Amino acid sequence: MSVVETERHGQVLVVRMNRPERLNALNHEMRTELAMTWAAFRHDRELEVAIFTGAGRGFCAGEDMKESLQKGVAGGTRPAVEDPFMSGALEKPVIAAINGFAMGGGFMLVERTDLRVAVREAVFEVSEAKRWLLGGYNHGHIANLPYPVAMEMALGFRFTAQRFYEVGFLNRLVEADQLMPTALAMAEHLLTLPPASRVNTVHMMRQMRPTPAPEMQRLAAALHDHGAKSDLMESRAAFAEKRKPNFKGWNDPEDRYRLPTLDKVR
Repeated sequence: MSVVETERHGQVLVVRMNRPERLNALNHEMRTELAMTWAAFRHDRELEVAIFTGAGRGFCAGEDMKESLQKGVAGGTRPAVEDPFMSGALEKPVIAAINGFAMGGGFMLVERTDLRVAVREAVFEVSEAKRWLLGGYNHGHIANLPYPVAMEMALGFRFTAQRFYEVGFLNRLVEADQLMPTALAMAEHLLTLPPASRVNTVHMMRQMRPTPAPEMQRLAAALHDHGAKSDLMESRAAFAEKRKPNFKGWNDPEDRYRLPTLDKVR
């Protein structure tokens, strides 16, 4: 049984992550299969729109913590082949059909889609603050959300689908049995548009999304190194072992007060 399943509905491709026993956590095999699927979709002359979903009660739980611990690499290993969905090279629109938990890397998959429909029971979390040395500072900015909501996201609070619908992160909120019909109806609407209009409009809208300025990205890179790197694997070990983490914080306690600043990272 493949970890990524696909279905064709005319010009629409349904891409379904299929590790339901692990809430579709992203192991190396799934990352590779997704990359190959998106590359094939991009170059298929008949397919024009994709619907991205998950099997079971999770859309995607993000990083496969057990695999990361086995390999000793935080964040997992990336596939050797290019993934046009992740790189931004994919010109065709993608609709997220969020069937359940979208956590960490799973949230980031949703974030990369163009339109989003979710079941009412779906739960979302930006998990970087729990797994790295810097929280997800950029996600609320990219979604153009108010500062306190963006801060809540960055600090790893969980969001219900209802809340995300209210702040404008989701397009539709539906009952479970209406998830795929609603996503397919949205895809069918896109197919009524002139092909160039559909492709050009999606491209233009993506270019207009807010992105952190280069100096902010340099500061973020410095902050990713500001702390005890041992905490990265400790976070993952505690999660896998279902225990409270024992964080070190900083190798030198005084580093707490030596935060990188914009003027020092230029």
